[in-house]
Amino acid sequence: MRLFARFAFPPNHLGYCGGDVNAELLAYLKEDLADDGLRRHLRTFAAAYPYLELIAGCNQIADPLDVRVVEAYWIGNDLLERVDWTRYARHLHERFRLRTKPQALDLLLGKPPAGARAHHAFHVFDVSFRAGLPHGDAALDHCRIGWGTITAVEPGAYTVSYQPIVVRDGHLAYGEIQPARVLRAIGDDGFMDGAAAGDVVAFHWRWACVRLLPQQVAALERYTTAMMALANQTF
Repeated sequence: MRLFARFAFPPNHLGYCGGDVNAELLAYLKEDLADDGLRRHLRTFAAAYPYLELIAGCNQIADPLDVRVVEAYWIGNDLLERVDWTRYARHLHERFRLRTKPQALDLLLGKPPAGARAHHAFHVFDVSFRAGLPHGDAALDHCRIGWGTITAVEPGAYTVSYQPIVVRDGHLAYGEIQPARVLRAIGDDGFMDGAAAGDVVAFHWRWACVRLLPQQVAALERYTTAMMALANQTF
């Protein structure tokens, strides 16, 4: 549960996703606690939580907030490869048919058999775009899960070196390596401690979420790149 909360807190803090639970999430994260109250808060994330239910169901995992399921959606792991594409297409149809124009919906429903995975990058690059949600270089780059190497540490933030997602010649692409400042606290309230220069962290809406192991960096890059290439087929 705490891993999901780490990735869900930043857009909730900005008022984009989930219920009015920002203060509660921050308190749970600061104290590093997880209980039924946190579970109720996380179920209010109507965009992300259904993906967890889909991934868990296809992998016979009872709890959608199991850490393996949460990692699959936000970072990527082999659970995504066991999500049946027909079930995934049905999932997308049921959720987005009333929010997406027929032609756009047809394009979207063609993505699972073409290789779409139930990963956050696919939701950002393809689903949100076709559902008419705000997009553009900054929104796409901020909303996807970024990763970068820490180059400097300050009390409430890290500076990381990373490659942004940009729109170049009408297609999504990686931009030039550049620095970015990612937050990890509001005043004395924070939840990302212990990372040091040279570590790689995942971040969401310019908030540091978790320190990544090498295999997690590889998985996040692989799924982000694959979902970006798939989006470019119909961008």
